Amino acid sequence: MVSGLENSVIKVAAIGGSIRKASYSNGLIRAAIELSKESIVGMEIEHLDISQLPMQNIDLEGEDHEGSFPPAVEDLRQKILESDCILFSSPEFNYSVSAPLKNAIDWASRPPNVWADKAAAIISASAGMGGARGQLHLRQIGVFIDLHFINKPEFFLNVFQPPAKFDSQGNLIDENTKERLKEVLLALQAFTWRLKTATNA
Repeated sequence: MVSGLENSVIKVAAIGGSIRKASYSNGLIRAAIELSKESIVGMEIEHLDISQLPMQNIDLEGEDHEGSFPPAVEDLRQKILESDCILFSSPEFNYSVSAPLKNAIDWASRPPNVWADKAAAIISASAGMGGARGQLHLRQIGVFIDLHFINKPEFFLNVFQPPAKFDSQGNLIDENTKERLKEVLLALQAFTWRLKTATNA
């Protein structure tokens, strides 16, 4: 941690790209929250629910299309704005991000863009390459909405490669994977403080 900030806490807004109850994406976020409470000092993670968001539609923003959003959207935007950094748990759908995640990204990027200048990390659990191609697409999106992603460590999890990574409820049970996840969280924490220090210098 950056010197002088040892007693500070960063607030992480965690967003899962799947709205399925037992999704692996949400399982990773639950595991991240547990790890932050058990073994990471100075980090608080809040899981933001995107399942109730309406489809992005400028007609829902009010007559002036500026600064007026549906309640679920306004709540999401406010929580992102108040966070210090973002943790995306993004599955891969057709070489890209999921529709629910892209919808949340688009709503939060409406003026004023609440993603801007925040640190971010991506974790993913999918078949095959573990979501690597979807992560690349998310990084491209992040360029336009002004997010700053950590580069290392990368976290791609092939959920079908033995040993079992999740139980039937979608909870992460593999200890090695938990250690990898912890490394991502620590890197996100350190990078967030670096950005804050540079901004306040």
